[in-house]
Amino acid sequence: MEPSDRTAPRGGAVTTLDRIDLGCRCRVVGIRASGALRKRLFAMGMVPGADVEAIRVAPLGDPVEYRVKGYALSMRRAEAGNIEVVPEEE
Repeated sequence: MEPSDRTAPRGGAVTTLDRIDLGCRCRVVGIRASGALRKRLFAMGMVPGADVEAIRVAPLGDPVEYRVKGYALSMRRAEAGNIEVVPEEE
């Protein structure tokens, strides 16, 4: 099942962090990675329920800087594709 085919518990469409636009705020609902990558994402604050905002993109499009838990975090799009999020309604 594709991430966009699912819905979050509150009814929003689930997507992955690499697909959100700059300035978009979202909430983490799941991590698809396993092993060391999963542990590293959790250690960086990408835990279910965390609020995340895309801040800026590097000149060549990768990595992307996100604001999570009050700090700025740069992450490659390939890693961000493992994080399921629900965009917040405005």
